[in-house]
This record gives sequence, structure tokens and C-alpha cells, in this order.
Amino acid sequence: MSQVLDTPPPTRAPADDDLAALAARHGLTVSGARPTLPEYVRQLWARRHFITAFATAKLTAQYSEAKLGQIWQVMTPLLNAAVYYFIFGVLLGTKKGVPDYIPFLVTGVFVWTFTQSSIQVGTRAISGNLGLVRALHFPRAALPISFCIQQLQQLLFSMAALVVILLSLGVPLSVSWLLVIPALVLQFVFNAGMAMIMARMGAKTPDIAQLMPFVLRTWMYVSGVMWSIHSLTKKDHLPHIVTTLLETNPAAVYIDLMRFALIKSFHAKQLPPHVWPTAIGWAVVVGIGGFIYFWKAEEKYGRG
Repeated sequence: MSQVLDTPPPTRAPADDDLAALAARHGLTVSGARPTLPEYVRQLWARRHFITAFATAKLTAQYSEAKLGQIWQVMTPLLNAAVYYFIFGVLLGTKKGVPDYIPFLVTGVFVWTFTQSSIQVGTRAISGNLGLVRALHFPRAALPISFCIQQLQQLLFSMAALVVILLSLGVPLSVSWLLVIPALVLQFVFNAGMAMIMARMGAKTPDIAQLMPFVLRTWMYVSGVMWSIHSLTKKDHLPHIVTTLLETNPAAVYIDLMRFALIKSFHAKQLPPHVWPTAIGWAVVVGIGGFIYFWKAEEKYGRG
């Protein structure tokens, strides 16, 4: 007796459109999908307490194994300033014609270190924290921003030492010191934008982190940290394009603004033309542009 086996009719595999409609009907979204820009900003704001707490924790842990602990937050830039003073101020004579050269130099070193460190830690913000990126769901921009906040906190410790240095060298307390606040805000926005740009580039090409020390060292030498850009450019022996590049260099702009705010002998005539619009422009262009550039690759971080 033969038995006829009825084979079931072939079933049609659901189309991608059907699956997308089914997922949308039940409120499902693609895992790790990039949110809209306004939603991304809202997510970052909702995690503002995590960002600041993470920055504070990283700062506290930075020197936890050193016997002097947090004192190195001030000692490191001071030692750098001492080395630069000996090499550039004494041996190369860059202090000639620069009144209050020690406050001039220390201010430049502290402000430059803020930008330099923000870019360095930003470059490794994603590539150096892949475990955190892959384990938790959060706006990835929280990492470079928190590292910039960490560097800002460290700068504030250094600024306390700078105030002591200025007062001990006879630089009087002045109302102009209040200009430090807007200058720091603009520099922080610029630094955060640079950190996010470098974080995206470093996430894709980790070798960039090895190249950055050479780039930053070159940038430091042309930013007037140890010498006066005004004294060099007023001699009319440089091509106009070189003078313009030196005066609009964002690092030099923020350093000059801080010197103008803190040092009485650093007059307005030593500032490059349109210095405040230039500082605002750099902060807006790099800060907002860097944020958008980083956001566009949000769903790619930690993958591959």
C-alpha cells in the first residue's frame, strides 16, 4: 500500500519592506542607528551628569599612582615653562623686548597645554575606549567632550598657580581678568570641536595618534607660546600671507586673549586685528563643524 506524502506549499519569505513595516508597527528601530541631530543633542544633554562625572574621575585617576598626586597637575606645566624659559628666553633671547616675560611665557604654556592635551586625548577618545563603546549605548560624543572637560579642569588648577605667579611678580589684579571667562569658553568650544574631529579620524585610523605629537609640536612653535608674534610681524619683513596666518592661528588667538586679560603690559595694540570676531569664528566653525562631523559617523564607532 503506497502512502502519498503531501508536501506543504512553499512559503514566501517576507520581503524587506514587510519586515520594515512590521518593525515600525511595533516600535522597533535599527540597533545603533544614528539619531537625528536634534535628538543627538538631547541625548547628550540628558547624560551631562555622566559626562562631568567621567571627566572628574579620569582627572582624579590620572595621578593616583604618583606620590605627589594632584600636585602634578600644576607642576607639569610649570616645569615645561621653566624649560622653555631657559632654552628660548635665556639661550635664544626671545625675552628681549617682551615686558613681563615670565607671566607672558607661563600664560602661553598653560593655555597652549589646554589645546594640545584636548586634541591628544580626543584622538584616542574612541580607539582607546572600545570596551566602553561596545558595551554601552550612549552618544559617543560624550567621550571627547568629557576628555575636554577633564583638560579644562586641569587648566583651572594651573590657573590658580598662574594667579599666584602673576601677583608675586607684581602684576596687579585688574577688572580685565574677567575677560578670562569668555576667552576660556571660546577656547573650550574650539578644543571640543578639534577633539571630536580627531576622535573620528583616530577611530578609523589609530596610527594618527602616533603622528599627532609631531603636528602639535610644530603648531606650538608657530603659535607664539615662547615668543611674541607682534614683535615679529611688525618688522614688515614677512610676506603678508605669513603674517595673516600667524595672526589668525587659533591657538595664538586664544593665547593672546588670555595674555591681554591677565598681563597689564600686554596692550590691545599687540592683539591681531579683529581678534574677538576671529576667536568667535574659530569656536563656531570648528566647534559646530566638528560636532556634526563626529555625529555623521555615530553608528560606525566600535564596529569592525
